[in-house]
Amino acid sequence: MREAAFVKQNKDKWATFERALSNKTKLSPDKLSDLYIEITDHLSYAKTFYAGSNTEIYLNALASAAHQKIYKTRREPKNRIIEFWKTDFPLVFYKYQRELLIAFLVFGFFSLVGAFSSANEGDFVRSILGDGYVNMTLENIEKGDPMAVYKKMGEFNMFLGITINNIRVALMAFAMGILLGIGTLFVMMRNGIMLGSFQYFFYDKGLLWESARTIWIHGTIEISVIIIAGCAGLVLANGMLFPGTYTRLESFRRGVKDGLKIMLSTVPFFILAGFLEGFVTRHTEMPDVLAILIILSSLALILFYYVIYPRRLHKEKMKTKTLN
Repeated sequence: MREAAFVKQNKDKWATFERALSNKTKLSPDKLSDLYIEITDHLSYAKTFYAGSNTEIYLNALASAAHQKIYKTRREPKNRIIEFWKTDFPLVFYKYQRELLIAFLVFGFFSLVGAFSSANEGDFVRSILGDGYVNMTLENIEKGDPMAVYKKMGEFNMFLGITINNIRVALMAFAMGILLGIGTLFVMMRNGIMLGSFQYFFYDKGLLWESARTIWIHGTIEISVIIIAGCAGLVLANGMLFPGTYTRLESFRRGVKDGLKIMLSTVPFFILAGFLEGFVTRHTEMPDVLAILIILSSLALILFYYVIYPRRLHKEKMKTKTLN
């Protein structure tokens, strides 16, 4: 867009914003904050396409003056932690539903690949899960307790070890986004193949239901949040690859920031998954109804917080803006 057209398109907003800064027009702190975000977007665009121009100088001065006024008048919530979980993060995550879908589809596809490969290649399961794990599980099946692996370690030690390991995998999925997203997709592929091979192994032994009702007690949250970590990695990659109106450095910085917010949101869920695996999954004697209830409740929690709630919150925000 030519500079003159850019100025003509946005000058009314800039004038309104400037009047608000001079106290000639009264705006709520939230409205002022929204305008400030838009002004900084325009500034980034001007720096990219009209570097050194009067437009860039004007917008830079306007944004600098606004920064102090916003943070002087804006009321901070009494509890920022609660506000983060309740409002800030869900609104951020709404923008990344596409990345979440991509991570889910890649993971799901390679889960099917893992199951198909296991069905058609005799040694595939051993190459993925390892001889040690396969032999141990076969021994447990012969003893009549195929899920005995979840009972060998003490509850707390298992909870701690599993939680740390899951967070490590998630951090890897996020950090590998720095490789233009290829690394993140590789982590999704690897874990998807492992899951598919794992489930087919028990299906082949006639234990699909017994394994599923046990494993997915903790696996529903565990697998879901690994996929969400994959989403964070793709957010990081998109910041590098698709800067839009921002400079590439600024876009990358925003991708890192939002990716870290997504990663922070997963920590309580990994702790919950670790707790379930350490203290609940081992009770293979529990009624099927209770196991199904835990699995469905876990799935509902994930879907609500990461899919339904962000959409609902965004819709309410847009409705409020329209009314104002």
